[in-house]
Amino acid sequence: MSGGATFLGMPAFPANAAVAVRDSQLRYNLRKATHTIRGKRAAVVGELPDWAELRRAGKEIRDHTLRNLERYLVRMEEAVTAAGGHVHWAADAKEANRIVADLVKATGETSVVKVKSMATQEIGLNEALELEGITAYETDLAELIVQLGDDWPSHILVPAIHRNRAEIREIFREKMADWGRAAPADLTDDPRALAEAARLHLRERFLSTRVAISGANFMIAETGTLVVLESEGNGRMCLTLPETLISVVGIEKLLPSWQDLEVFLQLLPRSSTGERMNPYTSTWTGAVEGQEFHLVLLDNGRTNVLADEIGRQALRCIRCSACLNVCPVYERAGGHAYGSVYPGPIGAILTPQLRGTASKLDASLPYASTLCGACLDACPVAIDIPEVLVHLRGKVRHARVERLGMRAAGWVFDRPARLARAQRLGGRLRRFVPGRLPGPLSAWTDTRDIPDIPPESFRDWWDRTDGGVQ
Repeated sequence: MSGGATFLGMPAFPANAAVAVRDSQLRYNLRKATHTIRGKRAAVVGELPDWAELRRAGKEIRDHTLRNLERYLVRMEEAVTAAGGHVHWAADAKEANRIVADLVKATGETSVVKVKSMATQEIGLNEALELEGITAYETDLAELIVQLGDDWPSHILVPAIHRNRAEIREIFREKMADWGRAAPADLTDDPRALAEAARLHLRERFLSTRVAISGANFMIAETGTLVVLESEGNGRMCLTLPETLISVVGIEKLLPSWQDLEVFLQLLPRSSTGERMNPYTSTWTGAVEGQEFHLVLLDNGRTNVLADEIGRQALRCIRCSACLNVCPVYERAGGHAYGSVYPGPIGAILTPQLRGTASKLDASLPYASTLCGACLDACPVAIDIPEVLVHLRGKVRHARVERLGMRAAGWVFDRPARLARAQRLGGRLRRFVPGRLPGPLSAWTDTRDIPDIPPESFRDWWDRTDGGVQ
């Protein structure tokens, strides 16, 4: 059920968050998981004396690539084609879904296995394939849990972070048989037992499915190579066993060279799973070992993001989820409140840029933050998320009212005499100040009290008492 269509018509973030924070089990699950990952990350990052230099290198490589994206995309296409692969360009989700559906139907198959992919969730590929009579089977353990539970992801790295072991056991026992091999009747909530049930269920699917769909963590323009990092081995099964492999990848996932990849193979595992190196790193170039390979390069709003000098830094993101694990808002509200496959701080800046801010939900996302800056400190490629949040707040519909208010305040504060007159007037009219601001400004006072206006300003008190002497 995961996909872009899931989130259409959802309420704005404050309404979603208000519901989420009342779920004590959800808050417990989130706190336990995010604090565990955060602690592991801090330990392995602290081992590297050159972490700051690696982080700076990652930022500079990503910025260089984005500045020269058109050149590296052409080089990527040429290299993949030379290696026997096929490259398709998709301007939006509809075009990408059509390309993938046509490629699958051309094989005569009616089912596919999938490697965890944020891009395919972004475009709602599973739902689009279902409309074409094609069933997509998720093979990542967490994505499997989400799919069996008729749910949707709530975390970039751990999509089922909102579920505990007992809930997962019940999902497996009740739903696994509908999708293939049933769970054991005596299944417990022991992690090893749950993993074994998933392994047996998926093994049957791997050995019988001829088409696979993946994303990619990185693409190497120099050689046309794609790179997938995962920790369970399911990705490698999907990438090697099927006769046809289709990879849907955002155009921003490029790196110029293999040398650049070395930096990110240090940054990503430490920032995402708190590991020194990734358990499974798979690379492939074009059509390998008789397998037919198709690469779908996805735009879906990315060139619009690239045109924004401040907002474009969101495209540096390597999907590590470090910002989610330190965010006080995400920890309490969870991922579903963001109404996007990209939750948390990065989702609050990426989703409104990819989808626009026409809906109440998307317009509210830049405000889903305390601006504490923890996300910037954690980001391995130094995305200044608070800066982009403030920038996007200036673009939403009610920003005009805020700008007018700030201009009026600037005019008052620009001259001491104006400020003094405003303070005296405020003191006289203090009884008439409402407890809640009207119109678009009401969002501010929904969660904050207007400070009491004193009957006398500090300036007047100073003059009257000669600095407190009288």
